[in-house]
Amino acid sequence: MSELTYREAVRAALAEEIERDQNVVLLGEEVAQFNGAYKVSEGLLDKFGPDRIVDTPISEAGFIGMGVGASMLGVRPVMELMFWSFYSVAFDQILNNAANVRYMSGGLINCPIVIRGPANGGTNVGATHSHTPENVLANHPGVKVVVPATPADAKGLLKSSIRDNDPVMYLENTLLYGIKGEVPDEADFLIPLGSADVKRAGTDLTIVTYGRCVLHSLAAAETIAKEDGAEIEVVDLRTIRPLDIDTVIKSVTKTNRVLIVEEQKPFASVGAQVAFMIQEEAFDHLDAPITRVTTIDAPAIYSPPVETEQLPNVDRVLAAARRALKA
Repeated sequence: MSELTYREAVRAALAEEIERDQNVVLLGEEVAQFNGAYKVSEGLLDKFGPDRIVDTPISEAGFIGMGVGASMLGVRPVMELMFWSFYSVAFDQILNNAANVRYMSGGLINCPIVIRGPANGGTNVGATHSHTPENVLANHPGVKVVVPATPADAKGLLKSSIRDNDPVMYLENTLLYGIKGEVPDEADFLIPLGSADVKRAGTDLTIVTYGRCVLHSLAAAETIAKEDGAEIEVVDLRTIRPLDIDTVIKSVTKTNRVLIVEEQKPFASVGAQVAFMIQEEAFDHLDAPITRVTTIDAPAIYSPPVETEQLPNVDRVLAAARRALKA
């Protein structure tokens, strides 16, 4: 094991996969000479050269389209978006073309592209740079959606994403880049897509969550264990599509109460889908209504202290968990 930051874990995954497979390339705005907007790709240009680490023009529609075309011809491109909010200008390339080419070609053409970058609020960059589009992406059959919360998951899931033959949407969080955690050193450390992880075992309430909200949920669970004597199980989805609903249902049938925590707006969110699936498959095991903590339903607020309250935080998760335990 090595202790790495989330940023270093993503970088390690990229380096190992570029070294392992000559078809893997990294492309995006400022990934090469500037070492990445968030320094995720720092040092990779020096190590692998400009044929493997490629700066692109500031045109997501252009370079994502190029990556989609290259992937159809056998390249395995990893495309970095400076903000996932900018995916919207490449919507056609990602969700009309990449998502559908295998089906439209009768299975003859794969599209092994990974599109990655930060998708989160909390950095006070305003409503046009703070989207969390995992629900929109997951609504399109043909793409896979990954949202890792820890350095180990960030590495293992990215390596699996790069090796996958389908388009994978890999959503990071700028507020996680500096967190540290133990990461396995082996070059073949892979975490399969579609595998949730029980980050904390418990018996009294299940929190279903993913991304940075995993950290809020774990902090709230520890506080409640100390102050209230209740044990909360925290299930990290890790991948939104494919979704490991079996792990969620197994937890719910043990705890009989559910809180869903996500950095999504509440309407038509990932959590809304998960709540439906829980009641469809485990209704008789529920002793209380499913509770949710989401981002407050408004465009991302620019004011730092107000945005902090708009997003899920430990205090909001604590309050919701205590309501669920008493319901």
